[in-house]
Formats: sequence, structure tokens, C-alpha cells
Amino acid sequence: MAMHPFAYANANSLEEAAANLDGETRPLAGGTDLVALMKDGLVAPKRLVNLKTVPGLAGVVAHADGLHIGALTTLSNLASNPELQERRDLAALVEALEESATPQLRHTATIGGNLLQWPRCWYFRNPQVPCWRKGGRRCFAFQGENKYHTIFGGGPCFAPHPSDPSVALMALDASVLVVGPQDRDHRNGFRVVPLAEFFVLPRRDHEWADGYHPVTLLETDEIVAAVVVPQAADGARSAFVKVMERGAWDFALVSAAVSLTMDGNRVAASRVVLGGVAPIPWRANQAEAALRGERVSEDGVARAVRAAVADARPLGHNEYKVALAKQALAQAFRALA
Repeated sequence: MAMHPFAYANANSLEEAAANLDGETRPLAGGTDLVALMKDGLVAPKRLVNLKTVPGLAGVVAHADGLHIGALTTLSNLASNPELQERRDLAALVEALEESATPQLRHTATIGGNLLQWPRCWYFRNPQVPCWRKGGRRCFAFQGENKYHTIFGGGPCFAPHPSDPSVALMALDASVLVVGPQDRDHRNGFRVVPLAEFFVLPRRDHEWADGYHPVTLLETDEIVAAVVVPQAADGARSAFVKVMERGAWDFALVSAAVSLTMDGNRVAASRVVLGGVAPIPWRANQAEAALRGERVSEDGVARAVRAAVADARPLGHNEYKVALAKQALAQAFRALA
């Protein structure tokens, strides 16, 4: 399929870039997902605004509220960052980055674009299929080929969120800094959105201007400027486990990220997040409740794992994901114990 013609402009600032955005203009970062969507005829923006010419959008900087990761930081540069490599509380993020994509893609893909990528569902990615996510009437995966689809939070779309780093970042209680029009709640030009709120479950009443149902709260005239990872409590540690179908790189069948803060030998706080199982990175609140005040023992982990999948609702061909989720979580806990 031929790509539609489009105009191209370099932005000198985030504000300039955001001012030029609308339903027919898209920001361009690494382009690993957007360009593929354009080639497949799934999106046809009339104009692209290049963000790579905006200064200060790449790199990791320590601030009082935590680490600020520029949205244009590539996955490879972020994974090799010395501060991330040295901190045990950020181990889940490093592991997720190293498990993402291929080495070639990690050198191009940005952390902002990775969080914003669209589902990899074969029905959505097929331009001939009018699935619900693209403005159609139904999700073809619900009663179709759904071996890779959701076991939590599905309906009216059952495509899982494809990002690995988003799972780890949610377990680390990260937020995103969003820049946009000054007439909204953008303090000092930005608004801060926790990742737990940034990703949105499919809703029938929420459509983009182009008719697509969104995966995040980001409006068409807003840009993610940075990801903020807050300072962790002393002794906090984290782990990430990814289960793939192939030994080489692949999207996650299931992934699990766990962050623990201990009080002596008992869990003071935890964040447990599953990937590959829901339209968004899936927070396992029941597992966290089961862990609170408990030792990280074999019995305690078993209770948390059972709680994590208690509400699973597999489709016709993906019940295996329930067992995989339990295994991935147990492995993450073993790494932390």
C-alpha cells in the first residue's frame, strides 16, 4: 500500500511543536511505530512535526522529585545509563528495556514513543479489517483468533498493550510530563499524569478526532516531554520477567514487574503489574493487598500469585496466559527474595 504524501517540519521547542498539532498533524520521534502505521495505510497525517530538533528532550537528569527521563531518550541509551544500572530499585526498568525489541530498534525507538505505541493485534494492523479500535462496530478477536489477546480488562477491545517498559515504569510509580495548550491545567507549561492514570481502558464514549479509540489520555495537541521516576524508599528493589513465544525477540505473551519496599523482613509496600494480558499495563491490586505486612515466603508469594489472577477472564484460545502470569510473577518474586 502506498504511503500518502505529507508535509514535514522541524520544531525548535515543545511549545512550537504542540501549537502545530491537531487531528491531521502528528509528532515524530523515533518513528518505529508511526511510520509502520503510515506505510500500512492505518494513519495518514497530512503533516509530521519532527521532535528530534527540540533541545533537551533526551537524557536522564536527577531532580528533587526523582529521575526525569527525556521522552526522546532511546531505549538503548536508557538501558545503559550508569545510574539505572547501579540502582537495585530500578532493576525492573533496565530488565524491561533490555528485553524490548531488537538491538537495532532499541537504538532508534524512544521511551516516549514506546509508551504511546498502538496495539499489535493482527485485526487492528490489517487495514482491511474494520475493528472496533479503528471505529468499527466490534472486536474481531473476541470470537476469532485470540491466542495473544487479553485476560483482564478486555472489551470492547481485547488487544493487549505492547510496551514492556510501561509495565516496569508503572511498578515504579512513574508519571509523565505532558506539554500542551496553556488554557489547560499545564503548570509551568506541563501537566503531570501518573502512568496509572495515563493509560485508558477501551471505552465506547471516547474517540480521537480521526475516529480511533485512544490508548492514553493524551490529547491530539499534547506531547509527552518526559517520564518521571520518583525517588524510591531506602531498600526498595524491583524485578521484571518476560515470557515470549520465541527465544529471539518477540512481544510478551505475559510479563510481570514487581517493586517491593521492606520493613525488616516484611513487605511495607509493593506494586505488582502484569503486561501482555490487558489493554493497559495491568495493576494487580489484589496481589499487593495479599503481600502487605507479609514475609516474602513461599506461602506468601503463592497467595499473592493466586490473588493476582483471581479475576482473569480468558478468551477461547488464551487460557494458557493465566498459568504463564502465575509463573512470571513467582519468578519475579523469587528474584527479589
